[in-house]
Amino acid sequence: MARLFAAIVPPADVVEHLDEFLEPRREAGEFRWTLAEQFHITLAFMPSVADHLIDEYADRLADGLARTPVPVVRLAGPLAFPNAAQTRALAVGVVPESEGADVVLERIAGRARNAAVTVGTEVDGQRFRPHLTIARLRRQADTTNWVRLLETYTGPEWPVLEATVLASHLGEGPGKRPRYETVAEIPLGQ
Repeated sequence: MARLFAAIVPPADVVEHLDEFLEPRREAGEFRWTLAEQFHITLAFMPSVADHLIDEYADRLADGLARTPVPVVRLAGPLAFPNAAQTRALAVGVVPESEGADVVLERIAGRARNAAVTVGTEVDGQRFRPHLTIARLRRQADTTNWVRLLETYTGPEWPVLEATVLASHLGEGPGKRPRYETVAEIPLGQ
C-alpha cells in the first residue's frame, strides 16, 4: 500500500522566491517549516492505495487532464488552518491570474479526486482550497502576526503546465519528515 497524492509543484523560480521570503523568518516561532523541495499544492490525497492501482490512477488522471486548459496562478495571501487564533498549519494562498484559472484549478482537483474514485481508492480531505502549506505547529497557537506578515508576500505568476503524482514515504526524509517520490508527471492539455 502507498500513500499517494496528486499535486501542483511550483517551478524552481517560484519555490526560490517563496523560500527567500521565508528564510530570515524561520528562526522565529515554533513552527515545523516545510522544506522548499517539498513545496506543493495538494489536489487529492489518498492515504492507502494498493500498489497495483498506482499506474492506473496516473493513467486515469492523465485522461482527465488531457483537455484541461493551462491556468496561470501566483502564490499570495495568508491562510491559517483552522483559523489565525487556533492555527495548526500556516499556508500561502494560490491566486488565479488568468481568466477562469480558479475554475480550472477546481476542475483539476476534481479530476484528481475522480480518478481515485474510478480506480477504487479512498480520497481523504475536504473541499479543495488551493494553498501551499509552509509550516505546521505541534499545538494550536495564535498566528495573527504571521498572517499579517504573509499578507505582504506576492510571488511571481506562472502557468500550471502539469500535475504530479507523488508517493509519500513517512519518516524517510530529512529530520524524520516524509520523503516524496515522483510517480508521474502529467501534462495539462492546451
